[in-house]
Amino acid sequence: MEINVGLEFWLVSITALSGLIVLLYRLFASKAVRTSDNPPILLDYARSFFPVLLIVVLLRSFVAEPFRIPSGSMIPTLQIGDFILVQKYAYGVRLPVIHKKIIDVGQPKRGDVMVFRYPRDPSINYIKRVIGLPGDRISWTEDKQLIINNKKVTYSAAQDLQIDTPYGKAAARMMNEKLPREGGEVDHAMQIFLGRTQATNIVVPENSYFVMGDNRDNSSDSRVWGFVPEKNIVGKAVFIWMHWNWQKNGDGFNGSRIGTAIK
Repeated sequence: MEINVGLEFWLVSITALSGLIVLLYRLFASKAVRTSDNPPILLDYARSFFPVLLIVVLLRSFVAEPFRIPSGSMIPTLQIGDFILVQKYAYGVRLPVIHKKIIDVGQPKRGDVMVFRYPRDPSINYIKRVIGLPGDRISWTEDKQLIINNKKVTYSAAQDLQIDTPYGKAAARMMNEKLPREGGEVDHAMQIFLGRTQATNIVVPENSYFVMGDNRDNSSDSRVWGFVPEKNIVGKAVFIWMHWNWQKNGDGFNGSRIGTAIK
């Protein structure tokens, strides 16, 4: 059983402690204490915070959770400073803290933008696009062509760009990538730097997923650290609810991105 001592752990722990305090007072405190206008301060705090904390835990664990995008690995789909909402139940209902799935709702589909716990450090959440499902053969060629199950992925609407990097301007290309999936294709924007890269050729193991960032040459993903185990899945990214990039040279608040669906 894997338990990460982070925000989720402490939120659940404080909620449980508050509920326990209220329960113990109701079971064992005298009637005078229970009906007093001046209850013990510990009981007063517990009764005030428990309902609020319980609602937060239930919503955050089983419905939706907000995340902020801290890096450019998903450009152009997601920008640094985007605040996104993640649907927690999209791939199954899981218990908080121990992350055990209790209700199987569905599985990730090729093309989904998925949040997961980083396999090398589960205390860190990553967001990438699902490229390979269990059993898929995935190839990423030296000339940056994605091949899924021996079929080349098609691209359209190519646009050449000049992108600022720490080393100066770099030639890049943004285009729509059409990923095959059950029921048809799903297309999304992605970008590459012009030039060659290291090739990848793998088969996705059972109960695992191969993920890549849409900013293909600026993404630490399955090409670097391997597959995402099914047990590490957090949820599906669905839309942007705010954008605020306060980093140096960031664009600050950008209201035009609010409400943008993630595809």
